[in-house]
Amino acid sequence: MGFLERLEEIENNYNDLERQLSQPGVYDNRQRYTELARAHADLADVVSSLREYREAIHEAQDARDMLEEEQDEEMLDFLRDSLRAAESRSQELERKIKLMLVPADPRDAKDVIVEIRAGAGGEEAGLFAGDLYRMYTRYADRRGWKNETLSSSPSELGGFKEIIFSLRGKGAYSRMKYESGVHRVQRIPVTESGGRIHTSTATVAVLPEAEEVEVTIDPSDLRIDVFRSTGPGGQSVNTTDSAVRITHEPTGVVVSCQDEKSQLQNREKALRILRARLLREEQERQQKEQAEERRSQVGTGDRSERIRTYNFPQGRVSDHRVGLTLYRLEEILDGDLEEIIEALASADRAEKLAEIGGGD
Repeated sequence: MGFLERLEEIENNYNDLERQLSQPGVYDNRQRYTELARAHADLADVVSSLREYREAIHEAQDARDMLEEEQDEEMLDFLRDSLRAAESRSQELERKIKLMLVPADPRDAKDVIVEIRAGAGGEEAGLFAGDLYRMYTRYADRRGWKNETLSSSPSELGGFKEIIFSLRGKGAYSRMKYESGVHRVQRIPVTESGGRIHTSTATVAVLPEAEEVEVTIDPSDLRIDVFRSTGPGGQSVNTTDSAVRITHEPTGVVVSCQDEKSQLQNREKALRILRARLLREEQERQQKEQAEERRSQVGTGDRSERIRTYNFPQGRVSDHRVGLTLYRLEEILDGDLEEIIEALASADRAEKLAEIGGGD
């Protein structure tokens, strides 16, 4: 369906809702009235803009028609100015309407669970995982989000083999979803005496946090094991079996938590992580079945792609998905991520706009 046909369909739906709302007795069914009123309100802004858009197109066409017949030079200048103004207004309104028609990601308002794992590079990769953790928690502080560590596995030198944490606050998933993927660092490791630059990686996965009503977990599908918590190097840091490992047997998903001293708290955190992972698996399955998975790297969370490089010798951060390079490495690692994330969000919106406008 073309853009103009889609607008016509929206206006027809809007008019039909108005007719239903004007019917006698519509208030008798309170639930039905609320549904109609909400649907009508959802379309009101789009319809208002499309009527302005149609008016601007008519003004432009009127100016063109008059230009063909007009002889007076002063009047011709006036009509040319009118035509430019009407065309400019119609283009602005078209873009505005397309933005309104971009479907919102229903997960955008969700809180998130972020999983960071050290990749290639040994201890240096663990230190880099720690850098990314600090970067995200500082970004969260800037946005007024709350963060909570759910599970961590420290490395020998003070980084992390793995760390899982939640970020809670307005629009957390809408901003953090672009961070999924392989992050690469280029720098001279603290363990390197020869001054050579090494490349290491860490993997980031951003999961929308699942509510209990979204993911039903049958307790009989869970195998729960308890064990003693361990610290770096494997030494025991707890004299009781407070660490928890949960295996979801139908899918084979395994989650371990040992950060809390209480077995109950570790179990609760492990279940939160498990729900988020099962929700992601279900969403990925649905996307594949519907053949709607987008091929662009922007926002796909494809962890096989290296999405960003942090180059310390040059003080440079490059996001490979949108070709953005910034020479503000220290500020970015201190949580100043807004410019990068907005560039990714803009590219995502532009791609969706192109899909809406395709074929016109």
